[in-house]
Amino acid sequence: TMVADDRGRPTMWAAGPADRPADGPANGPTDGRVGGRALAVRVDYTQSAETIDALDRSIVGSSVLAIGATLLVGAFAVTRVTRRLHLTSQVARRISAGDLDARVDDPRTKDPSRPQDEVATVSGALDTMASSLQRQLQSEQRFTADVAHELRTPLTGLSAAAELLPEGRPSELVRDRVRAMRALTEDLLEISRLDARNETVDLAVHELGPLTERVVRVSGTDTEVRIVRDAAVVTDRRRVERVLGNLVANAHRHGAPPVVVTVDGPLVSVRDHGPGYPRYLLDSGPQRFRTESGGKGHGLGLTIAVGQTEVIGAELVFAVAPDGGAEARLRLPEYVPPAPAEPAD
Repeated sequence: TMVADDRGRPTMWAAGPADRPADGPANGPTDGRVGGRALAVRVDYTQSAETIDALDRSIVGSSVLAIGATLLVGAFAVTRVTRRLHLTSQVARRISAGDLDARVDDPRTKDPSRPQDEVATVSGALDTMASSLQRQLQSEQRFTADVAHELRTPLTGLSAAAELLPEGRPSELVRDRVRAMRALTEDLLEISRLDARNETVDLAVHELGPLTERVVRVSGTDTEVRIVRDAAVVTDRRRVERVLGNLVANAHRHGAPPVVVTVDGPLVSVRDHGPGYPRYLLDSGPQRFRTESGGKGHGLGLTIAVGQTEVIGAELVFAVAPDGGAEARLRLPEYVPPAPAEPAD
């Protein structure tokens, strides 16, 4: 049998030998049959071909629809999962940046009757971790503030009593330790205020060069001031003085002379020629109550400098100078005077 076109129409042919079999063995082209004739039948194959074509089209169409529906359902399901994962990663980044109020709040974690998938499990664990971390930090902040407030009153009385002692070396030692305790108490109070994140900023335009010179002069240290280019900045003068004062004090306490403060536009750098900042500070920033072995101080000066920098919207970077030594770079928002108004016609 075969299918072929006959006069432009699909046709099925069937054929076979029509002669009687020969009496002897097959030894000719007729395969042992006498006469060599054949019987052929022709059948119109148009309707069957159309049926098969229609069936092929139906199969292809159904396959396309099934694949399309599967892709749509899969895309919808994957999009929902990826959106939830993206939200979870955003919340994790906000928590790592210090926003401890950030939560995923996946509705599946709040309704036990709903099925819990892997994303909901991760979201719930992240929210639980953030809540626990927030409670611990708030407890630590309250403890720090309470201790500082409680120490303030006896230290005030102790300072007044130390001033009444007769002059001499013992009296000087007592006054020096009292001043150190008062400074530590004030630092603790300042850190507790920064942790509470309710500081108000008094912004104004200031010339950075004279402000830096005044800070160095008040510090009473042998610090060189270089003004490459002065600039007007928009900032809180008291907070900038606090930041620069802590940087200069830290350079003299942990570094080595000469200590140089350079003003170059809105950028102020404080550089010493000591061993440089420790590796942990360069990697993750200053940490309160942590100093290198044998170091001096309580580690709060740079922590306060970083906190005050964030409050005034500036940028503070700790680095190692190219030829050795520690270098802190403070970049403040530069003042841009408004453009003059065009005269009216």
